[in-house]
Amino acid sequence: MKNNKDIVIGIDIGTGGVKAELFDMNGKSLAFSFRKSRLIKSAPETVEEDPEFQVSNLCAAVSECMKKSRRSPSDVAAIGIDGQMAGIIGIGGNGRCVTPYDSWLDTRCTPFIAKMNKAAGGEILAKSGCAPAVNHGPKILWWMKERPEVFRKISSFVQPGGYAAMRLCALNASESFIDGTYLHFSGFADNAKSCWDTELCRKFGLDMRVLPRIVRPEETVGELSSEMAKKCGLRPGVRIVAGCGDTAASFLSCGAVSEGVCVDVAGTASVFAVTTGKFKPDRNNKILACGQAVTPGLWNSYAYINGGGMNLNWFRDQIVRAGSDADKAPGFEDMHRMIAGIKPDNGLPLFIPHLGGRVSPAQPEMRGAWLNLSWNHGQAHLFRAVLESVALEYMIYIKAIMSLYPDIALGELRVTGGGEKSSAWNQIKADALSMPVRRIAHGHGAPLGAAIVAAWGAGLIENPEKAAAKWIRLSRRFTPNPEFTDFYRRRLKQYENALALLKEKL
Repeated sequence: MKNNKDIVIGIDIGTGGVKAELFDMNGKSLAFSFRKSRLIKSAPETVEEDPEFQVSNLCAAVSECMKKSRRSPSDVAAIGIDGQMAGIIGIGGNGRCVTPYDSWLDTRCTPFIAKMNKAAGGEILAKSGCAPAVNHGPKILWWMKERPEVFRKISSFVQPGGYAAMRLCALNASESFIDGTYLHFSGFADNAKSCWDTELCRKFGLDMRVLPRIVRPEETVGELSSEMAKKCGLRPGVRIVAGCGDTAASFLSCGAVSEGVCVDVAGTASVFAVTTGKFKPDRNNKILACGQAVTPGLWNSYAYINGGGMNLNWFRDQIVRAGSDADKAPGFEDMHRMIAGIKPDNGLPLFIPHLGGRVSPAQPEMRGAWLNLSWNHGQAHLFRAVLESVALEYMIYIKAIMSLYPDIALGELRVTGGGEKSSAWNQIKADALSMPVRRIAHGHGAPLGAAIVAAWGAGLIENPEKAAAKWIRLSRRFTPNPEFTDFYRRRLKQYENALALLKEKL
């Protein structure tokens, strides 16, 4: 067997579960493992996870990968972890969690969004690059004000990726960290300077000691402990790098390492992004977040639908399979095939995808809806509307991007995540956006991005740009049909009118 530390492990702690994947230095996948998450929904607005269950899943996934790959543990040079971005975990002095993972899907902090906006919304947006929404700032204030007895036990707030890395290395709270790709969600950072903002913390009475140190994604944060090495099937001492947010890892896995590259993360959230060379907060529209890219000097300007991908599961489970034998009911492949023959026309229903509240811009009280229904519509029409709603929302995001970056040349839209498999959905997006949509060949998504960061941190690659050029290959291209350009312009107007009506009813 080889023994030259020529493989890295990329780990994605996503909403659906933990993915672990081994890669060699040509970007070839050697093994993959997945462990399903366990969402805890104890109340309508509450969505939590057990951080220790996430860590347990990670160790099991890595261990399975090592067994599948038949490679020696001595070959592993480094581990990179990405994770869910907008949620938080409160940890005690010993580095162990004292709160559950307060998920990005959890909306209990909604009242504090309004409070932050009223007190300093413009300043937060200008400094962090993102308006207060269901993210770190309002969540931290919720724990501080609504659970003061728990807050007193909290030494630092971290995200799932950071928590898992700390547990692998047996770090305590004084060594807690956050990397720059998360800072736009913080509510308390000067993102352009990669530092915490004293004035913002003072305005909200936040003790800055609960904020972790800020590091680069490729920075080494520790080494794998003996205890965790046994659980992972590895040897102690493996380098653990800081990693990055899951969307940042997904952008990297699509080769978004230069200006103008657009990315669609068709996962649990539906994310549209463009890579830019400048930090520009969306002060007028308050739709876009502007976050640091993994590649130094670049930024990701993006927006997303809270649970946009979850809507497909909801439709399948609650509409298609309701009262049916799950084994006999249509699956996703059947559902995508059944809409293939439906052509765009004015009689189709519209769907509002914000079942968990709208994030971009922050309208957490908004909920989903179908409009323009008739007796001619069946499950196929309703499902098509669910898919189309993401494309319509992306059209709004593109308008906001072009207002901020009028000179940017938008290239093709590279799609990653589970939704990339749907040819029907990709074609809807291409037609609506008047933009080619491109699949990634053998797309691995966020774990590949995390692996690139690990290889970079270990000194096995020079930079993310060179790794992207070598590791990432583009695949099928979906070309927009100009016949539908005018239709989607009219459709967007209908969609925006519907959003305005729903907003008035909030």
